[in-house]
Amino acid sequence: MSFEDELKERIKKIALLNAVNFQGKARQEPVVGKLLAEMPQLKAKIKDITPIVAKIVEDVNNMDLPEQKMTVQRSWPETLIRKKMNQQKELSPLPNVDKNKVVVTRFSPNPDAPIHLGSSRAIILCHEYAKIYDGKFLVRFEDTDPKLKRPQLMFYDQIKRDLEWLDCEPDKYFIQSDRLAIYYNHAEWLLKEGHAYVCTCKSEVFKKLILTKKPCPCRGFTPQEQMRRWHNMLDGTYQEGEAVVRIKTDLTHPNPAVRDWPALRIIDTEKHRHPRVGSKYRVWPLYNLACGIDDHLMGITHIIRGKEHLTNQVRQEYMYDYFGWIYPEAIHYGRLKIAGAYLSKSKIMQGIREGIYKSWDDPRLATFFALRLRGIQPDAIRQLIIDVGPKSQDITLSWENLYAHNRKIIEPKANRYFFVANPLMLVVKGITHTFTAEIPSHPDHPERGSRKFDVQPSEGITKFWIATKDAENMEEGQVIRLMELFNIMVENTENGVLRAAFHSQRYDEARKVKAPLIHWIPENRAVRCHVVMPDASVVQRLAEESFKRLQNGTIAQFERFGFIRVDSNKEGLLQAYYCHR
Repeated sequence: MSFEDELKERIKKIALLNAVNFQGKARQEPVVGKLLAEMPQLKAKIKDITPIVAKIVEDVNNMDLPEQKMTVQRSWPETLIRKKMNQQKELSPLPNVDKNKVVVTRFSPNPDAPIHLGSSRAIILCHEYAKIYDGKFLVRFEDTDPKLKRPQLMFYDQIKRDLEWLDCEPDKYFIQSDRLAIYYNHAEWLLKEGHAYVCTCKSEVFKKLILTKKPCPCRGFTPQEQMRRWHNMLDGTYQEGEAVVRIKTDLTHPNPAVRDWPALRIIDTEKHRHPRVGSKYRVWPLYNLACGIDDHLMGITHIIRGKEHLTNQVRQEYMYDYFGWIYPEAIHYGRLKIAGAYLSKSKIMQGIREGIYKSWDDPRLATFFALRLRGIQPDAIRQLIIDVGPKSQDITLSWENLYAHNRKIIEPKANRYFFVANPLMLVVKGITHTFTAEIPSHPDHPERGSRKFDVQPSEGITKFWIATKDAENMEEGQVIRLMELFNIMVENTENGVLRAAFHSQRYDEARKVKAPLIHWIPENRAVRCHVVMPDASVVQRLAEESFKRLQNGTIAQFERFGFIRVDSNKEGLLQAYYCHR
């Protein structure tokens, strides 16, 4: 096949795929843009190429859509397979939706730390299902442990900002520390009805009894005595660790953790003040009482959470039976791990205390703080979680799973720029006139314009910055292509300077000798740029001058380096965070 025939075949393929993606009508401009992205050497011949593209696009548009699809299927079936693989997955239906007028889901964070990628499964699944069924999504701050999991005021607001960033804002927020009177009322009813008791046994004594399936002495006291003890918990007669309210269950239950589980305990809030309510309360509900009561009162229809809560469901069902409530539909998914990422708040907090991590936004972490800085898009996280779904088996993902989704989102948006790592001076002699390189900002979007470099010689010499890594692979006499500019021949390296001579301008000359393509920056058109890497190291390099015009938060791509997010531009020094390749 001649070059002309090969070119027409490539244009036909691009035009057909464009037509199939746009209801049977290909457009000339995107076809030209895609062609130049695949074959940049054609840019110099664009006037000759455009009529050929126009004729092929016209021929393609004269075909009906079924014929276009059949042609693609016959000639390039791999493109349809790839497209099918790239289609987004959908969530499986929720069970027993028809039993409820409105589907209501909830996410229940503890505001003792920022939320992270591990939390995204509960957030996104609950939010998505509520949206699918035109239901409600609630967020409930579970902040009833001012001692061991002490909430911090800053994280209430931070979690709200993270949910807003994820586009998962709830219909309503609740805070459990505002609801202690509700828990007290329900606890008193359970005590009066004989479904709960105040236990003052030493923890080791109770543990021995429960393991042998025997009741503790406190279990048999009358409701009147239980209420007296309850008031002693409230008024300070009992101190921290001296009394706990327990829910009566089956003492022969095969799981000892279910037997007479603890529902409320005393915390010395003079020592462990709650950041919102101070020392107003000394008796605090444990998870299963507060969570179980709230799920009913808030009308939660579907609980979507990790399978580590399976035992909690069994515990709460005893309490639900006492109140005559129907337990919500419960979906328990498996553990989600990200290889190489800590998803444990306690380990992260320990790392911050020990100085391993600088803060919650350290790029090594999977907090939403850090992911935002690194340019990870909320929709990438959303699609990752939807792909995983509420499966019951444990799943371990890699960072690349997330990057793959993120790449699909940012690649079409990110304009390209030259970036030189470990810069080395390149001096090229034999330049007789000014050369102009006009490089598209994005190869698939010519409408975004280009970056223009006028390379002017001084006494026949021009100077560039190139990457040391590129220079290390060069040999004397080798022809090298400076991308979109011209070809040079390597002469030697002296005193840390690479010297070369002008060879030719045309791209096909470089292709004949299989010349490597390298990127470059004119000596006087470079700006300093620090890139914070995922391992928290900092790469200090040079970027092309036009990069400094970008606003904070912009996602861009450094050629042959990777995607980055602009973080700041101060006093001529740019700082960016590395996303991924």
